[in-house]
Amino acid sequence: MTISLIHVNPETGLSASITATGGVAVGGYVNHSWRGIGACATQGLFTNPWYADNANRWLSQGLSCHDVVERLKESDAEFAKRQCMVMDKHGHAAFINGEENIAHVGSLAYQDVAVAGNMLENNAVIEAFADSFMTQTMLNAEQVKPGGKPQYRDDYEATLAEVLVNALEAALAAGGDKRGTYSASLRIESYTQAPIDIRVDWSDDSLVEDMRKVLSRVRAPSFQEFLSGLPNQ
Repeated sequence: MTISLIHVNPETGLSASITATGGVAVGGYVNHSWRGIGACATQGLFTNPWYADNANRWLSQGLSCHDVVERLKESDAEFAKRQCMVMDKHGHAAFINGEENIAHVGSLAYQDVAVAGNMLENNAVIEAFADSFMTQTMLNAEQVKPGGKPQYRDDYEATLAEVLVNALEAALAAGGDKRGTYSASLRIESYTQAPIDIRVDWSDDSLVEDMRKVLSRVRAPSFQEFLSGLPNQ
């Protein structure tokens, strides 16, 4: 039903996320990024939209991602219908992969990046998602996979929105959602500028292209001038 990627940079506090699904308006429910706190993607057979509020509160209180996930499960009698991933400010991730979700269900976590999906064609979808993101942002992606610390490319945050869309494109090329993929959303929060929040609530046959069209408007000089004048706190 949904594929998502979340990213936290513990050194800068940046938080980013991107998600896509076979349904409408995925950005209203699934991906959440909170600078200096962490990130969350809540999805599944029946998404629990309240997971994000609880995850934010508990992460803000200093709980680890693993403790947050356990609390989410304890507070939800139907967590078997959910898929959720939570990343804390340290770049560590934990998951709910409820047994009632529709196959293929999968998730992957590396330092600072995590991906998850359900109703997928195959596990290659989430592998391609993570691989593309890591290759574009890290100098040592292959060392990060077995547990190494990421070494980021200079100024990678400046093009992070494009990186996220490219990673989504790679995931969809590897299989994507069994039903097709019709809506997408990305969000970036940092301490250096106002948030970037881009959504395509429905696209019949050109989701990635439509995301790039919106992003091109965000990158236009007129909007960049507006964005640079906004407070970042």
